[in-house]
Amino acid sequence: MSVKTRKVLGKGETVAAHYAFGPQEDDIIIKHRLLTRTTTTRGEPPLKKLQKKFTALVLEIEKDADNYSDCERLAKAFLQEVNTFEIPLLKSRAVIDANVREKENFNELQNEINRKIAQVQVEIEDLKKLLEQSKIERQNKEECEAIRKLVATQPPRSETQKAITELEKEIAALEAENTSGSRLLELRKKQFALLLHVVDELQATIDEDQKSFAEELRNSMEEPKGTVDDSNGAGDAMAID
Repeated sequence: MSVKTRKVLGKGETVAAHYAFGPQEDDIIIKHRLLTRTTTTRGEPPLKKLQKKFTALVLEIEKDADNYSDCERLAKAFLQEVNTFEIPLLKSRAVIDANVREKENFNELQNEINRKIAQVQVEIEDLKKLLEQSKIERQNKEECEAIRKLVATQPPRSETQKAITELEKEIAALEAENTSGSRLLELRKKQFALLLHVVDELQATIDEDQKSFAEELRNSMEEPKGTVDDSNGAGDAMAID
C-alpha cells in the first residue's frame, strides 16, 4: 500500500495530506463499491444484506414444517430489502443517464469549441495577412509623405522651369561663344601658319640675297687683282723692247 503526500497552501500554512491508496487502487475500490452498492467502508454492504435475506427465505421455504407465516415475513423482508437495494440502483441509473447526457453535451460543446478554435485560427491567419498588408501600406504612406515633404522643400515648378530656361540660354550662349572661339582659333592658326610661311619665304629670300651679295663682293674683289697683273706684264714687255 502506497502513501502519498500533497502540500496544500492555505492561510500561509503548509498542510500535508496523506492518501492511503494510489490512483489505481482507488479506482478498483470505487468500482467494487459501485457493484456491491457499498457507499462506506463501515457496516455491512447492501448486497450482502440482500443475499442474507434471500438465503434465509430460501432456507425457510425448504423446511417441511408449517411455517407459512415465517415465510411470508421473510418474503416481505426480502422484498423490502430488494426495494431498498433498488432505490440506489435507480438513482445510479439516473446519475448514469445524466452523466451520459452531460458527456454528450460536453462532446458537442468540445466539438463546438474546436470548430470555433479552427475558425478563430483562420481569422487569426487572415488578420496576420491583413496586418502585413497594413504594414506595407503604412510604409508606402510614410515613404510618400517623406517624398511629399522633400518636394515641398523644393521651389515651385514655374521657378524651376524659369531656372532651366535661363540655364539653357546660358548654355546656348556658351556654345555660341565656344563656336566663335573655335572659329577665331582656327583663323588664328591659319594666319599663324601663313605668317610662318611668309617668314620662311622672307628668310629664303634674305639668304638668297646674301648669297648673291657675297658672290658679287667676291667677284668685285677678284677683278682689281687681274687688272694689276695685266699692267705688270705690259711694263715688262716695254722694258724688253
